[in-house]
Amino acid sequence: MIQQVLPLVNWSNGIIMIAVFALVSIALIAALLLFIKSGTKRDGK
Repeated sequence: MIQQVLPLVNWSNGIIMIAVFALVSIALIAALLLFIKSGTKRDGK
């Protein structure tokens, strides 16, 4: 009897999801920093 071993975790899919989450997080932080910097320039007028 041949038993098929199925992995409990799909690592390739998990790595892709972690990478996408990291990229989105970095993009949001960069956008937030740009808004903060542009806000300080307007207050200086």
